[in-house]
Amino acid sequence: MTPFMTDPRSLLICFAVREEARPLLRRLGPRKSVAVVVTGMGHANARRAVLRELERQPVARVLTCGFAGGLNPELERGAVVFDVDTAWPRPEAWLELGARPARFHCAGRVAITVAEKRWLREATGDDAVEMESGVIRALCRERGLLSATVRVISDTAHDDLPLDFNELLDARQRLSALKLAAAVAKSPRGLAGLLRLQRRTSDAATRLASVLARWLDTEVPGD
Repeated sequence: MTPFMTDPRSLLICFAVREEARPLLRRLGPRKSVAVVVTGMGHANARRAVLRELERQPVARVLTCGFAGGLNPELERGAVVFDVDTAWPRPEAWLELGARPARFHCAGRVAITVAEKRWLREATGDDAVEMESGVIRALCRERGLLSATVRVISDTAHDDLPLDFNELLDARQRLSALKLAAAVAKSPRGLAGLLRLQRRTSDAATRLASVLARWLDTEVPGD
C-alpha cells in the first residue's frame, strides 16, 4: 500500500484481492495523494480495512474497485462499469474513458451460476454483483465522504463459474489453497475452467487498471 499525506485531496482506492489491484499498482508509481488498500473479500473484511485506513489518515474521496459479475445480459466481459455519488466532481470523465453507468448489488456470497445471476437481476434490477462496494460506500456516507464504485465485468450474466468459490473460502473469507486443491482433484474439468477464468480475470484487471490510471492522470492533481 502506498501511504498518503494528510491532504484533503487524498484519494483511497479499495480492492478486495491483490489480483484486482496488481495491474494498477504496477502503473501507479509513488503518489503521495493516492493510497491503495487490499481489504479482503466480503462485507466484514471491507468494513474493517476501510475503517482502519480512514482512522489512520484523512481522505477526501474513496473509490471501490475490482471485479464484478454481470447481471445485465448486455454487459460483456471486460466492460468497466461505475456508479458515483451525486456530488462527485466531473462524473462524465468516466464516460469519456469508455466506462458505463451501472447499478450494483452488494451480495454476501459469490454468484456462481447463470441461474443465480438471473434471479438476482430479476429480484434487484441491478446490473452487476460484487461483495464489498455497498458496505464501503455506506461507511463513506456515514462519514460524509464522497465515494464511487468502478468495477470491471469478469464474468457475464451468461457465464457459470467453474467451481463454487463459496465452498472454498475459510472463516475469514480467504480462498483456501487446500480446499481449492481438493475441489480440483474431484473435478478435473474444474481445473481447465479455473485456468480459463484466471486468464479472463487477468485481462479484466488490466482493462480496469487502464481506465483508472487514465482517470487519475486527468482528474487527480499530481503530487
